[in-house]
Amino acid sequence: MKSEQSNPSGERESATHALERELSVLFGRARSVSLTLAARVHPELDAACYALLLHLNDIGPVRAADVVERTGLDKSTISRQIARLDELALIERVADPHDGRARLVQLTEMGTKRLETVRKERRSRLRAIFDSWPTDEITTFSALLGKLNRDL
Repeated sequence: MKSEQSNPSGERESATHALERELSVLFGRARSVSLTLAARVHPELDAACYALLLHLNDIGPVRAADVVERTGLDKSTISRQIARLDELALIERVADPHDGRARLVQLTEMGTKRLETVRKERRSRLRAIFDSWPTDEITTFSALLGKLNRDL
């Protein structure tokens, strides 16, 4: 086997392929976990709406147009997802206190409670997974994921 110095492009290509495979596995598992968690919030909730619910929970009451801007998703996609979350009674539309003509979307009490229950379980599961990892590896992994997210 050649060293990286004698074959840097081959080693880099091999490393890139290995990373691509691992990311593919991770993304597939993440989709599966999202579907499972979404169903635990509400049996009729899909993964895309679950992701929006998480986002809405993190940012608080917001105009739908601001959700479009923050997520970069299509306005019609956000509108459909908001309508679905509203149908499932996970979010509600409320008057904007700064502009009586505008409406904000926010989680309902039920949506907040169900999401918090699922998030606590998810955090507990992640902690159990990372219990065997040294702190420096967790720190490095987090920093590298942050770098990847910024670059994406």
